[in-house]
Amino acid sequence: MNRIIPMRTPSKEECFKLMWETGMLPNIVAHSLQVCLVATFLVNHLEEHGIDLDCDLVQTSALLHDITKTRSLTTGEFHALTGAEFIRRIGYPDVAYIVGHHVILDENNVSDKPLCEAEIVNYADKRVLHDRVVSLQERMDYILDKYAKHPGDRERIARNWLRAQDLERKVFGFLPLSPDDLNGLSGSDNLSAAITEYHAFCSRFLVQTSHASIPFDEIPSIRVDSPK
Repeated sequence: MNRIIPMRTPSKEECFKLMWETGMLPNIVAHSLQVCLVATFLVNHLEEHGIDLDCDLVQTSALLHDITKTRSLTTGEFHALTGAEFIRRIGYPDVAYIVGHHVILDENNVSDKPLCEAEIVNYADKRVLHDRVVSLQERMDYILDKYAKHPGDRERIARNWLRAQDLERKVFGFLPLSPDDLNGLSGSDNLSAAITEYHAFCSRFLVQTSHASIPFDEIPSIRVDSPK
């Protein structure tokens, strides 16, 4: 079996540092940590059934997928694109690609693998509402209520969710599990432990360094209607 050649990815500590320095809101931190737990669960089980994925790439991309989400709440920018640009500029193009496609997958991307890392992060994000693992339907209902504000929004969101349903069938086609088996990750001790680990890192970081925020204004805000 061909082994995956690891790509250049930031460490977990580097991800935590970026999340802190960019002022990521606590609820978005919790969401990102839960998406990472779901994605890791899937990668581990897929590996047991012969699907090799770069776990480090998946985990770091999951942690950083909403890196400009906090700012987007003020600017209205499309955070998938600005997040990807930010991550690309600091030297992680493979992570940037996945961040850029965590809302909508690149349908033109041709991979020789049965599943790719971008698909795992995209799907994991769509199963997490705030910090809870929910069904695709519950997540879609929330997105429709929150983001379907203009003509055409509902149709665009529905198209994206049809692709998500296809992706769900694809992912679980390789596993002796059902999508409902992910629900047990909600409220697990793993999320509490991850949040505690993040807070502990931030406390150490504040003690060890003089905090300086990342200069986000150097990255152009891309103002488009989010196609969530």
